[in-house]
This record gives sequence, C-alpha cells and structure tokens, in this order.
Amino acid sequence: MVAEPGGPEDQKPQSDEARSAFVPPAGVEPPAPAADDDHPTSEFAVPAGLATESQGAGAGSASGSGSGPGSGSGSDTIGSAFVPPSTYRAHQSPPAFTPAHGSPMIRLTKEAPWQDRMRTMLRMPVAERPAPELVQKSDETGPAVPRVLDLTLRIGELLLAGGEGAEDVEAAMFAVTRSYGLDRSEPTVTFTLLSISYQPSLVDDPVTASRTVRRRGTDYTRLAAVFRLIDDITTGEVEVSLEDAYRRLAEIRRNRHPYSGWVLTLAGGGLAGAASVLVGGGALVFVVAAIGAMLGDRLAWLCAGRGLPEFYQFVVAAMPPAALGVALTLTHWSDLRPSAVITGGLFALLPGRALVAGVQDGLTGFYITAAARLLEVMYLFIGIVVGVLLVLYMGLQLGAQLNPGTRFFATDRPVVQILASMALCFAFAILLQQDRSTVLAVTLNGAVAWVVFGAMARTGGISPVLATATAAGLVGLFGQLLSRYRHTSSLPFITAAIGPLLPGSATYFGLLAVAQGNVNAGLVSLSTAVATALAIAIGVNLGSEISRLFMRVPGEVGGANRRAAKRTRGF
Repeated sequence: MVAEPGGPEDQKPQSDEARSAFVPPAGVEPPAPAADDDHPTSEFAVPAGLATESQGAGAGSASGSGSGPGSGSGSDTIGSAFVPPSTYRAHQSPPAFTPAHGSPMIRLTKEAPWQDRMRTMLRMPVAERPAPELVQKSDETGPAVPRVLDLTLRIGELLLAGGEGAEDVEAAMFAVTRSYGLDRSEPTVTFTLLSISYQPSLVDDPVTASRTVRRRGTDYTRLAAVFRLIDDITTGEVEVSLEDAYRRLAEIRRNRHPYSGWVLTLAGGGLAGAASVLVGGGALVFVVAAIGAMLGDRLAWLCAGRGLPEFYQFVVAAMPPAALGVALTLTHWSDLRPSAVITGGLFALLPGRALVAGVQDGLTGFYITAAARLLEVMYLFIGIVVGVLLVLYMGLQLGAQLNPGTRFFATDRPVVQILASMALCFAFAILLQQDRSTVLAVTLNGAVAWVVFGAMARTGGISPVLATATAAGLVGLFGQLLSRYRHTSSLPFITAAIGPLLPGSATYFGLLAVAQGNVNAGLVSLSTAVATALAIAIGVNLGSEISRLFMRVPGEVGGANRRAAKRTRGF
C-alpha cells in the first residue's frame, strides 16, 4: 500500500540516515550485491581463469599422490607461502644459512677483563655489537647523557695524560658509556684531543663532546686508581652511580703523588748509578754518576719552574753527567770509566716510556697518535743529543782524551750486573710514581729481562738487537699477565722493566764519534741505538699480543677468530 501524498508519513522529520551522503536518493534502485568470487580476500590470489602448474597437474606432489606438504587442491597450495615448490628436493637442497643448533650468539664472558671485552667490541661494526647490558642502575628517565659523556672524557684524559695507549683509552671510554646504557657511542683518541659521540637512534641527533689534554704527568699510582674505578663501573656486582664516580674521580685528581720531589731526585741518581755499574763501573763510578744525574734533575726542575719547554729541560739535564765524565778525563782519572758515568746519565733521560707507547699506537692502527708520540720522542732525543754534544765538544777543545772505540761490557760479574739491573728497575719504578705493591713485581721482571739478554747476547753470541727484542717480549708477556691478574694497567709492570735494555751506551758512543768528526761511525752507532729502541718497543707489544692469544677472548660460541686492529693486510 502506497501512502498518499500529504499523508502523515510525509509530515515526519527525516532521520539522520536519510540525510547521509552515502544513502541513495529516493527513486534510485540500489546496486545488486557483488558476488564473493569478484572480491578476493588476498592480493596474492590467482585471478579467475588463470591456470597454474599445480592446478594443471592436479596435485602439489611430484608423485601425483594426495599426501605430503604439496598436496591438496590448487587453491590450498597457492595461498600458502610455506609450501615448497614442486621442483624442491630435500636431498638436493643447498645448506641452510642458519645452522641446526640455531644462530651463533656473541657472548661477552665475565672471565675476560674489561680491556679485552671492550677492545673486541670496538673492533666490531656498530651493527654487529651485542645488545647492551645495563651494568649501573639509572633512574626512570634514563641516563644523563651529557654527564655520562663528561665523566667518560675526564677518565680518558687521565689515562691519556698518564701515558696509556690510544686503544686502551678508547676501550676504557667505551666501557664507561656502555655501563651507563649508552651503547651507540664512538670514542676517538688522538695525541691531545679526546672526543666521543653518542647517537640514541638512527633518527635522533647525535650528541658530541670533546676535551683537550694540555698537561701530561707520569703517575702510575693515579693510573692504577683510575683502572680500579673503571673496573668497578663495568662490574655489575658494585653499584657506582654517576655522583659516586665523580666523587671518586675528584679524589683521584686531588691525591698527592706518593713520592716527593727530592725522593724522585734521589731515585734518578740511583738509576744513573745502577746503569753505570751495569755497563762496567764500580762503586766510585756509581757515586759520580748519581751526583751528575741529580744535578741534571735539579736543573731541569729549575727550568720547568721558569716555564721553559721540555726540550730545553732535556738539554740542561743532559749536561751535568757529560760534564762530570769530561772532568774525570781531564783530571786523568780514566780508570773510573768516564764513559760509564756519561752512559749512566743517559739512561736516566732516554724516553723509553713514550717510545713504547708510540710504537704500540702505530702497531694497533692509531697512526696519527703514533706519529705525534714518535715526534715527541725525536724532539726529546735531540735535546739529549744537543746537551751531550755541547759538553763533549767543549771537552775535546780542552784536550780531553775520550776514546769512542772502547766497549764496556764486563762478562765476569753477572751477579753484580743482575743486582744492578734490579736496582735500576727499582729506581725507575720510583720515578714513575708507581704503587708500592707493584715495585717488587716490576723489579723481578726487569731482572728476568736482563738475564735473558745476557744469556743471549753475551753467552750465546746472538745479535744484541735480537736479544733485546726477545727480552722485551718477555717483559711484555709477563707484564700483561700480571696486569690481568691484578685487573689494572700493564704499564706499571712493563715500563720500568725495560730500563736495563735501553740503548744508553750506543747513544753515547755515537754522539762521541760525531763530536770527534767521525760522522759515519757515529751514525752507525746511533742507528744501532734506534734499532735497539724499536726492538724494545716492538718486543713489548708483541709479548702483550701473544699473551692475549692464549687468553679467553670474548667471541662467538665455539671460539671466534680475534679481530685485527683497524685493518687487515692493508685492504
């Protein structure tokens, strides 16, 4: 029944549905509902009328049977992405990328020291580094990024100023940031500049901070304290907040040196006297060499107080021992071995610590820092050369009879030389401001190095350069093992132990030959000194690397190969 126009139905207000834009107007027939077959539910479904290979075969299996993973109707097979193709054969399949026991997982073993763990991760690309394990607790808002970066830079500054290698400084900085939750950080270390960059994610802006190292000082007690702080930060068993880390770092910086200036002066004299006995001197030579070294040390302190650069300090410090040696020659006390007095003074001045650090940075791929360190060594060595040459030239003008052809290495008193080498290492450890608990260990390490050198060079007749490299390798090996046992830096166990191996005699005879006008012989002797110094540095680094080869290094399950530093074979 149709209502008449103007009836009561037309007087009712229209509903919201009648006013909708999607409702067809009155008098227009709605379209017929579409069939389900015209609207496929998946965009991967095959259109109607297109025959597939499995549909034409009538089954998914190669044998034509209805069983197996490929059986069933064509519609069942086409809609699944997990059904293998009809040409698939299990016995002809290629090896799977993922092994049967699962993907290899990187484990960072807690047995390995933090130096090796962080060094391993630094040599990995950022995408391959394992997920961070937050060692130190942070508040709900997350770590304070600027304060963590500032703390990291301050710790790296103390390590770099104390003579630590660039790779170990980077590992320490990365360990601190990772322990506080900043895993996507990249530290960079050069000779005078430290910088670190942290990027929270791929879409966030990076945060970068830097710090300049303006003053350097040798204090291995402070260095050991910084290593203990880093070890506590990277250990989950000890909770070290940012405020606690800042407080401990401030205490480390405020602590006074364990030995006063006059104790260091006496230690320098003892080092020079022990070195003079090591190369053939007696008791009186010990006293004269010690006096010359102490005079040079006091003059160097005076120049440092006046603000003179370190180059001129070395020039002044090298002059008193050489002057005493020339004075003994002029007074015809040649039986006191003036050459041993001068050589003992040179032992106290040769920059063995900076040389080892420079060569180590070069071998580990930090070429800019290595070049800067070696350039510093060259300037200091030139300062020693200038100071000694000035005195030797004046002595020759006064008629001093200095004989560059004599070579002093007494072979009939090995016990005295071993004791002298131990005294030299002991005095060297005092000069480096080492902790008292490490002095005995480095003294014994130096004695072992001298015994090996004497057995190879004197008894065995092997090349002194090769014997020096071998002894230095043992120093590096034992020093690295001792540092891992004590969870501290290896420098306190290595630097003083290489003291008896320094090329003091070759340096002196080369300078004497140059002063007398025999340039060719002088250059040959100086080249021997340079070769010996490089042998010491390379031997120490090689011994340290060999010790790591036999340690448990973090890596993949089953034992992963240790990554090389920076590059491999130049590519």
